Amino acid sequence: MDQFTTALMHAASTVEHALDALLPKSRDSEARLFDAMRYAALGGGKRLRPFLVLNSASLFGVQEECAARVAAAVECVHSYSLVHDDLPCMDDDDLRRGKPSTHRQFGEATAVLAGDALLSFAFEILSESGAHEDPNIRCELVRGLAMASGPHGMVGGQMLDLESENQALPVGAVTRLQQLKTGALIAFSCEAGAILGKASPPHRQALHAYAHDFGLAFQITDDLLDIEGNAEMLGKTAGKDQVAGKSTLVSLLGVERAKVQAKFLSDQAVKHLDLFDEKADLLRAAARFAIARRA
Repeated sequence: MDQFTTALMHAASTVEHALDALLPKSRDSEARLFDAMRYAALGGGKRLRPFLVLNSASLFGVQEECAARVAAAVECVHSYSLVHDDLPCMDDDDLRRGKPSTHRQFGEATAVLAGDALLSFAFEILSESGAHEDPNIRCELVRGLAMASGPHGMVGGQMLDLESENQALPVGAVTRLQQLKTGALIAFSCEAGAILGKASPPHRQALHAYAHDFGLAFQITDDLLDIEGNAEMLGKTAGKDQVAGKSTLVSLLGVERAKVQAKFLSDQAVKHLDLFDEKADLLRAAARFAIARRA
């Protein structure tokens, strides 16, 4: 097993443990909601965003316990987005991470509430002293995650995605959509480590540039897998973008040119990490993994 795979598994285990400890449990009347939250957030996924949080934080000597809490908050937001994306009023998908979507398991109303609760809970996690002893840093984390997940980030991107169905969008519009819907949370995941470590502006800018190119390469690969993969490989329904008539960089550039573009972006992401020397090798490996993965 190579170093990157080991690190990715460690990140997954670390955030899984943190989420299991943080997510509420109850036998009271809210139990169904808590069960749905835990169903959506635990036991699945590559945990790539938590990996980015943990490994960007390690560049600045941040304690893993603090970084793990921030990674858990990011994963709560990511899980909420998947729950809502799968709803019949959005992408209408019955399969997620190889198991029934949350709304198929618990019903639509409970799924909506579970998503809402996961989003809110993420900010509760960041507001507590376990994330960082400095309240100013906690405020910066809250602001950063709010911007990445809200109307100027993921939610705005989802709105553009819905409006793009059966429309021929230009490359620039598709790129902006992907930067908001997927790239914003990836960017925060990388910059969170710099916030925790009170990094200098050049170091923060390097991580931001890395995340920008990483996020686009990751999304192009997602779009390629949507065409070339299947439900068993992906753990979700394949071919949804084509059925919905959505413009993607793959549909605009073609498969082969899209692969070349993804490789270019991955290589460019790696170059942004030059000032970190060998300390950023795992982040470099992540950029390569983003375009080599099969799920």
